[in-house]
Amino acid sequence: MSRRLVLLLAVVCGAAVANLYYAQPLLDTIAGKLDVSTGLAGVVVTATQLGYAAGLVLIVPLGDLLERRALIVRLLLACALALALTAAAPSFAVLAAALGAVGVTAVVAQVLVPMAATLAPPEESGRVVGTVMSGLLIGILAARTVSGVLSHAFGWRSVYAAAAVLMLVLALVLWRALPRQRIAAQVEGGYRGLLRSIPGLVREEPLLRRRMLYGAAGMATFSVLWTSLTFLLTDAPYDYGDATVGLFGLFGLAGALSAQAAGRFADRGRLREATGGFWACVLLGWALLAFGRSSLAAVIAGIVVLDLGVQGQHISNQAAIFTLRPEARSRLNTAYMAHNFLWGAVGSAGAAAAYALAGWGAVVALGAAFAVVAFLAWVREDAAHDPQH
Repeated sequence: MSRRLVLLLAVVCGAAVANLYYAQPLLDTIAGKLDVSTGLAGVVVTATQLGYAAGLVLIVPLGDLLERRALIVRLLLACALALALTAAAPSFAVLAAALGAVGVTAVVAQVLVPMAATLAPPEESGRVVGTVMSGLLIGILAARTVSGVLSHAFGWRSVYAAAAVLMLVLALVLWRALPRQRIAAQVEGGYRGLLRSIPGLVREEPLLRRRMLYGAAGMATFSVLWTSLTFLLTDAPYDYGDATVGLFGLFGLAGALSAQAAGRFADRGRLREATGGFWACVLLGWALLAFGRSSLAAVIAGIVVLDLGVQGQHISNQAAIFTLRPEARSRLNTAYMAHNFLWGAVGSAGAAAAYALAGWGAVVALGAAFAVVAFLAWVREDAAHDPQH
């Protein structure tokens, strides 16, 4: 697998997943332009998330049944269409529906990751997954900044128009660059049987269940931070505006560095040790963030360290589960990512409630609690039973 193709897949993953996050810094602007309340404007974020959750469950497993190149290109074209509709939406209802469709089709990134693991030689699979996921993580964290800059310069609709063009271009490029790939999954009952087999994989694979626990705690603690950070930075003593708050996403780009390290640990059979180290980083990150009310340096350092840990453990989890059943990698990824998504929603809701009830200190306690649960689970892990995972 050429380095050029690996980098291309990383770019596509980042661009696809960025579509989920463009709206977050634009809510006030969208509310004003479409004459709705700021609270109602938040529905577009929920619609996108619900669409993504549906895509994880209903679309991603098809990677184990259909020819993957065609599936990926069709999803990118559908995403381009949904983004174009978003850019042209004449009303708030149309906007919410279009962004729901964007969420469904943005799961193309989660079809690409298992495909990359399958295309790579076994001894390089961890490195390749780490590189591709680096692109995805950069897309998540850069989306808010890119969205804010484009919206400020050309209006909020320009964000989605540009994204639509990008998806169309990437669809054409991937059609030429990707090899055809069909995974001959032995599943009775066609598509329905494919979906019904997912709970069975969870029951039969203890490694998958363990990594789902780590992933859920990671997504929850990550969501606690990024949901509540805006509250901290727009409140006294900082009182920053939306554009400045959006720039803080750039500090999280350090997490992409840990993706590469996690991939190398996977190829060397050192995932268990790496997982413990990454969770120690998460705990250290929350310890620094505890001083966030009085120290901007603590906020920045905490973001960097926490993101290093969260993203590193996430890549470790995916590298581990992709060693299980090559013919079921898309379904394994569905189980893992859908569970993550659920707990990410729990973390977001919990963060908003914690900040409203008791301020930043309660947010730190909640985020650290998720990390402590994962770290204790790692400590109790039976290393003798599964030393590499």
